[in-house]
Amino acid sequence: MKGLKLYLVGSAVVMVLYLIAQYYKPKPTDWTPTYVKEDKNPFGTYILYHELESLFPKALISPSNLPVYNTLKDKGFEHTNYLIIAGEVQMDALDYEELVKYMERGNNVFIAAYQLSDFLRDTLNLRMNSVASISNLKGPALNFVNPALKEKRPYIFNKGLGDQYFSLVDTLRAAALGRNEGGEVNFVKYNYGKGALYMLPSPQLLSNYNLLNPAGTRYIAKVLSHLPVAERVIWDENNTKGNVDDQSVLRVLFKHDQLRWAYYLALTGLLLFILFEMKRRQRIIPVIVPLKNTSVDFVKVVGKVYYQQRDNRDIVQKKISYFLEYVRTNYRLKTSKLDQEFMADLVLKSGVNEAVVQQLIEMINRVNNAVMVNDEQLINLNKLIEKFYKQAQ
Repeated sequence: MKGLKLYLVGSAVVMVLYLIAQYYKPKPTDWTPTYVKEDKNPFGTYILYHELESLFPKALISPSNLPVYNTLKDKGFEHTNYLIIAGEVQMDALDYEELVKYMERGNNVFIAAYQLSDFLRDTLNLRMNSVASISNLKGPALNFVNPALKEKRPYIFNKGLGDQYFSLVDTLRAAALGRNEGGEVNFVKYNYGKGALYMLPSPQLLSNYNLLNPAGTRYIAKVLSHLPVAERVIWDENNTKGNVDDQSVLRVLFKHDQLRWAYYLALTGLLLFILFEMKRRQRIIPVIVPLKNTSVDFVKVVGKVYYQQRDNRDIVQKKISYFLEYVRTNYRLKTSKLDQEFMADLVLKSGVNEAVVQQLIEMINRVNNAVMVNDEQLINLNKLIEKFYKQAQ
């Protein structure tokens, strides 16, 4: 438990120090193209959104985070403009069908995007491309087709803001409103009943970065001047923010870089902790030495005792008693008298050579009645008994 507490305390300290360092470090400029109306970064649309009231006086500005179909279905909008400014516009058949009905009633749609959904691109027969240039250098000059809007000195933007153009335009349906110096179309209009669809392939031209440039402000003002006066301006947020109703904790974490990396760091620390704690924690198992067979040692000790005492008679008595017990148990013979009859019965039942039996019994009778037994007699008796055991059945 002590190690766990130290680990948790250490992790908490590292996390706090990391958050403090991230909080106080200089915040770099975020060049991410978001096109979100709240973003004041270079490629947000904070300035444009707050200037809509001056571009469309008395118009009601209505942000919408819903898809086109949900925004327009059964609403019956009239005299409105629909602005979609995003890196990519996702639109399916249902969205497009509702958008067409919306424009045919006299409403107008303005779309500025680098990419269009496959359905919308194929339906409009429109393809996009960009001029090959270095983003930090000046891009191609842009101007309008309408003589009333065309400038003597064309508009030039750096960082590749005006590099995009339409490489394929359906000239039977679309009218070119702007071109670059190479003659490629970069602003088109599609008529739908009483309304129209305006397409611009460079959404960054409407960003904060470009609108801080006086030339950029004049250019976008003329682009949006193609839209008529409206009672309402619908500002699309579905293609930039998605479903903003999702206010989960993870969404807030991933929105900020510092919180996102702190979350990743916490997950990594937790994963490392789990991996190390997966090892089974237990006491070291002691090595148990197996019990030693002491039978041999016991025999040696007993042998040394008898050898030191030199009591051969006692040893002889024990060996004779053990032998006679063996005879009684295995051959059911009486051992009170070790005579010729006993020897004959023992030979018959044991199958041992008669000479061996006779020598053994005679040796037993001789040492059994002796007062002293020397080493030679003890050895001979032991040899005869061992020979009997080997030949016995």
